[in-house]
Amino acid sequence: TLRSWVKGMGRSFKLVFPIAQASPPSLSFFNLVEAHVLNSMRDYLSLPRIRDALKWVEHGLGVTRPLINKRFQTDGLDLFVEHTDKLLNASRRGQIAMRPVIEEYLKRIEFDSDGLAMRLFPFSRHHRAPEPGAPEDPKAVVFDPRISFGRLTVVGTGIATATIYDRFLAGETIEDIVRDFKMEHRFVEEAIRCESLQKAA
Repeated sequence: TLRSWVKGMGRSFKLVFPIAQASPPSLSFFNLVEAHVLNSMRDYLSLPRIRDALKWVEHGLGVTRPLINKRFQTDGLDLFVEHTDKLLNASRRGQIAMRPVIEEYLKRIEFDSDGLAMRLFPFSRHHRAPEPGAPEDPKAVVFDPRISFGRLTVVGTGIATATIYDRFLAGETIEDIVRDFKMEHRFVEEAIRCESLQKAA
């Protein structure tokens, strides 16, 4: 899915957003944020319709790459829902179902004073947003381009989740890791859970 978003598929399916570096293929932090928000929409809209609606939002806001901009979280989401409603020519029920899902994804992005995405808290217990009524994923792990070269880390520590997971796989107990890193038990567990989810994907 991600490959089709950033590279397209043949002549009929154009990319949705460009990656930071073509060779070797590399995603930037902003690319991760764009993919995170796009993931919230793909159960409701086809990619051509998402692409068209995002162009509409860019024109309405005068902002390029709206998915990484705080204005999408406020004015932009209203424009997006309004335009997709016209594109789909469907009942409001579909749009009412889509909006809270997108909002759940947007809540996991922190923005800097210029309104650009600064930190991304991915879902660590699910591949997607939890179902309504399910416990919310804690914001225990984070992508922050200013910390640990942008790798996924445990919040407030700068310690990569992969480092914790590797030690766990090597046979160390959670208690050992907690003691060595002086980290709360729940954060170690969340790092292991998150890495396990990624490996299973």
